[in-house]
Amino acid sequence: MALYCRPVGSDSKDGRMMRVVQTYITAAIVVAVGVVLLGTGAAVADKQRQACSERKGILGVSRVVEIDTAGGLRFGNMQYKDVDFLEPGEIVLTFDDGPSRANTTAVLNALEAHCTKATFFMVGRMAVDDPTMVKEIDRRGHTIGTHSWSHKMQGRLSQSSGEKEVELGVSAVSLALGKPVAPFFRFPYLSDPGRMQSHLKERDHGIFSIDVDSLDFRTRSGATMKNRVMSTLKRQGKGIILMHDIQRSTAAGISDLLDELASEGYKVVHLVSKTPAGTLKDYDEMAEQEAQRRTKYVDSRPLAARSIVWPVSSASEFPAAQPLKIEPRGLFKGPLPEPSGIAKPQVGNQSDTASESLERRADASERPKSETEQPAAKERPDTEDWRDTIFRN
Repeated sequence: MALYCRPVGSDSKDGRMMRVVQTYITAAIVVAVGVVLLGTGAAVADKQRQACSERKGILGVSRVVEIDTAGGLRFGNMQYKDVDFLEPGEIVLTFDDGPSRANTTAVLNALEAHCTKATFFMVGRMAVDDPTMVKEIDRRGHTIGTHSWSHKMQGRLSQSSGEKEVELGVSAVSLALGKPVAPFFRFPYLSDPGRMQSHLKERDHGIFSIDVDSLDFRTRSGATMKNRVMSTLKRQGKGIILMHDIQRSTAAGISDLLDELASEGYKVVHLVSKTPAGTLKDYDEMAEQEAQRRTKYVDSRPLAARSIVWPVSSASEFPAAQPLKIEPRGLFKGPLPEPSGIAKPQVGNQSDTASESLERRADASERPKSETEQPAAKERPDTEDWRDTIFRN
């Protein structure tokens, strides 16, 4: 193992120097970027090498970025141009809408096999339904953010209803986890009205859009999902990837996708938060009531909750988190800087307005279609049944 330090640039305003610390490991390259190196790098590298040294062709974790969300930050070039901290070839793996035990398990095991990490944006009522799964995702060292309480489109809600969706989701996922979650939020259907963006900024939540859409809800084919991700990445060169751990296509195709990402030389950046998300008392009480109701239901069905025993690599085996040092693009004068050779993502038809594109995407998400399924199956798709049935009893 070799340790190298080198200056990579200087801030023109105050002359601050950023340092890049690279730790080379036999199976994966661990890169930590920041002003200050946190933790004991040698110990971290030794543990990582021991856990993953025999695994060839894996993604690993290239670097861990710590994000301070105070005052709100927005990420993801499909909708926002505020912050672009990824280098060419770097990706962030994200999963929405879960957890869903069977499909999420497949995702977790695939990530485990590649010694890599992701961010899970969880729906509150899904988390309350299976807190054991929520804790397992955290135990494996992944970051847990939120995706509202019941996945309603914010653009169709009033201010009070929208705030309830956000805050009850944060309280419910935190309750299921047993500790605060990261202040990372993604809007369902990427529907982000300005009033709710303002609310999230006041609550010091980071807002995450995407760069690469797997469109996994439109197919049950793992190969189709994989090919969409890889073709978009080939055009753009980097980005935040959106998948859904409730979808069969992602569960079926995630292993092949991670294999191809590794073979093509992409590097995973893992996101962590500097501070945890705060919750509000009224919504904590509502989440507790919902959890108690679900507990009574599960207790009436003794076989509903089974123990989970999986291998796990602890979070301490990965590089120490480095503070994210960025300058919002809005502070620059002149044209916005765009990485050379990286195409802007296409959102629907170029003739569509942004609102029309989001509406179409929402309708498609609520009624996923498969290229291979028979007409009878289309009448009652099972990839999104949880939206209507999870609290039926």
